[in-house]
Amino acid sequence: MSSLQRNPGDQYQDADAEYQKLAEQHTQYEAELHRLTLSPYLSAEDLLEEVRLKKLKLRVKDEMQQLLKRQRHACA
Repeated sequence: MSSLQRNPGDQYQDADAEYQKLAEQHTQYEAELHRLTLSPYLSAEDLLEEVRLKKLKLRVKDEMQQLLKRQRHACA
């Protein structure tokens, strides 16, 4: 079924489920970063992993913000 034919409530539930998934990913990346920074010494690989996790976390946060923005426009 196309998005134009769907009930707006269905679209909100889909967006809410997607937002929850993104929020869980964000929390997971944050926990991995925290675990990584507990080490008193970071190897070159650890530093690269830290940068990778920060980028992933930021990407997920941006996706969450875009999703909220689309929801606000859809409700208006």
